[in-house]
Amino acid sequence: MSDVVDIELRDGIAVLRLNRPDALNALTRELARALADGLIRLDADAGVKGIVLSGAGERSFCAGVDLREARAIQVHEVEDWFGDVCNIYKQILLTEKPVIAALNGVAAGGGFQMALVSDQRVAHPGTRMGQPEINAAIPSIMGSYWMGLHLPWSKNQELSMTGRLIDAEEARALGLINHLVPAGEVVDKAAEVAADFAAKPAVAWQRTKARFRELALKGFDDAFRAGVLGQQESFAKGEPQAIIDAFLASRG
Repeated sequence: MSDVVDIELRDGIAVLRLNRPDALNALTRELARALADGLIRLDADAGVKGIVLSGAGERSFCAGVDLREARAIQVHEVEDWFGDVCNIYKQILLTEKPVIAALNGVAAGGGFQMALVSDQRVAHPGTRMGQPEINAAIPSIMGSYWMGLHLPWSKNQELSMTGRLIDAEEARALGLINHLVPAGEVVDKAAEVAADFAAKPAVAWQRTKARFRELALKGFDDAFRAGVLGQQESFAKGEPQAIIDAFLASRG
């Protein structure tokens, strides 16, 4: 297992942590592949009843894609790069066991989308979440697709087109957060929820999740293809590269 993820076992519940705290647990291709592999391995492990997804450190669950890696992406690499990230979402949905997102800080872009496809979301009052890609010149297409499973059209448009992050109270009011607890209790609460789900009658719970999976994946391929085409056009024009360069320069 790669050192960009960490696994802790708690009485049959596996806590799978993104382990790049100095980079706000931003997604690199290495991290994306390690997360997908970790989910597959834990789903196949008979000793694991449920999975909690969280981030290392206290600031971020996942701040989205790693900007330095994104800056280096060439147009012909966009599909594979985007595919590595989107495969995480698919593996969360394909996992037969409960997957609960423990949002220990910012959940933006890819991190937000991981949370949206999890079976429930636990957060603390300092959590912020949203879909800021458009402000980095990356079309908000896969994110708007997942938000469409949770939110009305107008709110989806607002968050997709402004890129603003919402605080925990607003997210809870919108139904995006299931449980709001103190910061130090996020993982514990998520593990409790995972254990409760794992204790449900097995066939009934698995078939219920399977139906949500079928509904969630119904438009996935179309959203992926639209996302690839949109990003290829944006990268070909150099828009993300220019914005990322300016952002990185501002940080010295």
